[in-house]
Amino acid sequence: MENFRKVHSEEASVGNGAEGGGPDSGPFADLAPGAVHMRVKEGSKIRNLLAFATASMAQPATRAIVFSGCGRATTKTVTCVEILKRRLAGLHQVTRLHYRSVREVWQSPPPEPTLGQPPGEPPASLSVLKNVPGLAILLSKDALDPCQPGYQPPDPHPSPPTLSAAPTSKRIRGESATEGASAKRFQPEPGTRKEDSTA
Repeated sequence: MENFRKVHSEEASVGNGAEGGGPDSGPFADLAPGAVHMRVKEGSKIRNLLAFATASMAQPATRAIVFSGCGRATTKTVTCVEILKRRLAGLHQVTRLHYRSVREVWQSPPPEPTLGQPPGEPPASLSVLKNVPGLAILLSKDALDPCQPGYQPPDPHPSPPTLSAAPTSKRIRGESATEGASAKRFQPEPGTRKEDSTA
């Protein structure tokens, strides 16, 4: 395989039911028409995904959102879901696994012409079929069936929103925190004389 290089890959969903789903329906085939589907890819920016997801879920007409990703994008999918659950409390969650079939076509470099062989032999090609696991997570404002596999109820004690850190004073390079605090502590107030500040 070290002499082969990947020419292209084709991706298609396989399987059905809770572990698969068609290429259009996904694992959640019984969703309302207004549900938002976020397809997370390996190169997606989390802040862009969350900005769109938060704006969509702020609309009253949007009752559910699905995050789906496969391969290396699964960790980013879980990260987006957990951040959104902390931003919007009271969301019901259902997690499903699915698999995608990826067919990769590899090709070897063309053989070098030699004196004894006629030129023009086609390069050797190789086709590889992979089953890539994926993750689809449904977040819904409405209550879902708690008996279905992968259900997770809303957190009864949501964590409080994090406050922004208090502004800190700028220090001169090389000055420690205690030196900066002591320098501010002994500065005279405006309008006082030098003799009063030393007393």
